[in-house]
Amino acid sequence: MNLHHTDVQPLVTAAAGAPSAAVKQRTLSAIDGVRQLPPRLPAPAPAKRTGRMLRRRAGRFAPAVCLAAAASLAGLGARQHVQSEQSAQRARQAYERLDAVSGLLAAPDARAAHGRAANGALMTVVASGLRNEAVLTAADLPAPAPGKTYQLWLDVDGSMRPAGFINGDGTVLIHGSPAGATTVGLTVEPAGGSSRPTTDPLLLMTLPV
Repeated sequence: MNLHHTDVQPLVTAAAGAPSAAVKQRTLSAIDGVRQLPPRLPAPAPAKRTGRMLRRRAGRFAPAVCLAAAASLAGLGARQHVQSEQSAQRARQAYERLDAVSGLLAAPDARAAHGRAANGALMTVVASGLRNEAVLTAADLPAPAPGKTYQLWLDVDGSMRPAGFINGDGTVLIHGSPAGATTVGLTVEPAGGSSRPTTDPLLLMTLPV
């Protein structure tokens, strides 16, 4: 229906008028009694429903996943702790050997002797009567065959006593007291060593004491 300007003006004037107190009261009372409804949302798309289902299913497995992850991290932490302890122990042993070798080399009565093993390795023995210690240094020492090791010996009154191992270039502290020993020897033995030599010596060198 089309309305002319003259028809609309009375309606505007009526709507603009202030409502009576009774109408206000009835309107406020009616508002208080209206139950508030939640906002109407559009139905979720199938993809969203699928996502929620996956999240719910994942939620059921989450505790097991967390436990597995925790166990894995605990195992990793334990291994790292053991490796750290082993590394620290090796470092302490290396410092102790270095300290012993340094102290022996600095001894006022330290004496050195040099020789060449049958396999071509150059050997130097330094001994100190005051410290009752000796060290052996090897250069150009070939790697032993698999399952074999180079074992050191001290000849005391004609009896060869085990005195440690060396399996590459470097310096090692000879095990046992050199007091009373006349010779240091080197043989190839089974891995782990022997109680007495099982092969001909590669080196027999007089101790410089």
